Amino acid sequence: MQGLVIDALRPLAGGEVRVVGASRTDAGVHALGQVASVESPRPISPETALAALNATLPRDVRVLAARPVGEGFNARRATRLKRYGYLLDTARVPSPFFRGFAWHVGRSLDAPAMAAAARGLRGKHDFSAFCAAPGRDRDPVCRVHSMRVVSRGSRIGVLVSADSFLHHMVRNIVGTLVEVGLGRRAPGWVVDVLASRDRRTAGPTAPPHGLFLVRVRYASAIFPGGRHLGLRRSV
Repeated sequence: MQGLVIDALRPLAGGEVRVVGASRTDAGVHALGQVASVESPRPISPETALAALNATLPRDVRVLAARPVGEGFNARRATRLKRYGYLLDTARVPSPFFRGFAWHVGRSLDAPAMAAAARGLRGKHDFSAFCAAPGRDRDPVCRVHSMRVVSRGSRIGVLVSADSFLHHMVRNIVGTLVEVGLGRRAPGWVVDVLASRDRRTAGPTAPPHGLFLVRVRYASAIFPGGRHLGLRRSV
């Protein structure tokens, strides 16, 4: 998506533009609330940028808002909180309307057990056990502010809010919670996995297409209300 925005803005900018997204997302992952900061060789009004981007970008990418920020603002470094959501489909027959947007487990999951397991991951911890190998060169300590498991019919959603995330962290957490939901592991096992700091002890990595970047929050001094929704890949 970053490349698409750069290509769309280049004619207006009169040269190369620099675009920084608030969060990197793997191929197949969706973004409901991605935010990007743009540096341009010449000024572009927010109204012009908004109209030009939505007229040029592919139909599955929409810009919801644009506004000026102070010099040096970086959408990634300035984040205070991010929220991700993951959608699971437990129906025996997958719904065609959720194709590409939910992990079709196809079996009943014990949502209360998953919720009990998830509670043990709240707070400030070393999340090395849920980090993919390519991300192990960074600080593994994250503060998870909230983690919820919500069940609606045959759909289960896992919502995670944290100050930072490791590579594949949410997908690895979801894969681990599914092991609990299937009855293969007790809820308390997840805390043992966390304490091990060993990725080999956790469950499998959930597929990317069930994951959504839901929200990015910033300090109220930057954006009133503490958040600013910039780019959306429509679903």
